[in-house]
Amino acid sequence: MIHFVGAGPGAPDLITVRGQNLLGEADVIIYAGSLVNPQLLSLAKPGCEIHNSAEMTLEEVLQVMCRAEEAGRTTVRLHTGDPCLYGAIREQMDALDARGIPYDDCPGVSSFCGAASALNLEYTLPDVSQSVIITRMAGRTPVPEKEEIASLAAHQATMVVFLSTGMLEKLTERLLLGGYRADTPAAIVYKATWEDEKTFVCTVGTLAETAKKNGITKTALMIIGDVVSHSHYRRSELYNPRFTTGYREAKP
Repeated sequence: MIHFVGAGPGAPDLITVRGQNLLGEADVIIYAGSLVNPQLLSLAKPGCEIHNSAEMTLEEVLQVMCRAEEAGRTTVRLHTGDPCLYGAIREQMDALDARGIPYDDCPGVSSFCGAASALNLEYTLPDVSQSVIITRMAGRTPVPEKEEIASLAAHQATMVVFLSTGMLEKLTERLLLGGYRADTPAAIVYKATWEDEKTFVCTVGTLAETAKKNGITKTALMIIGDVVSHSHYRRSELYNPRFTTGYREAKP
């Protein structure tokens, strides 16, 4: 059995209980060494075979999985955050399907959630934004034309941008072209929830300058939108005493 497990955003105690248990039971662990906190490997049982996928190709990862399966061993494929976001898991699952190897998926806390916690931020503020767009700039992996940053920026929703720290000048250009103002609040969160986490609140127009000034070149998320400043919003109706819910009647 292959278990795809989300390691969480960085802090080792932010892995799920299920993920922690699966790590402790694994005979083989293949972890994304460039992003997963190595402290999580301390959960492995004695004799567990450990592989760093940062040094491997997809074919080499599959070879380890197949060899473990043939030997009747349990494998954990440990991905950063939640595997469903930029985890390249579909290609692994399809290959396992073709080989008749069973697998499941254990979700994890995504780094975009970790970034919000680092800023004590709510992404969905009434009268400000009720939608979150998770995206990335086009790099070696292209982005569908309809999902180009400027097109998405036209919605003026909260935007969280992954995998784009080295392209902030271009990101700013596309955000402005899409309709965000240069003074739109923005934030850069470096290594959310790790011990060396850093946060920088800035604007769309100063994203590149802020990153350069603070030496941030990778492993960061950018958050775009007025929710970053949370200077104006309407209180939730859910807890408004004048609002009737299925659990309580409205009060005068």
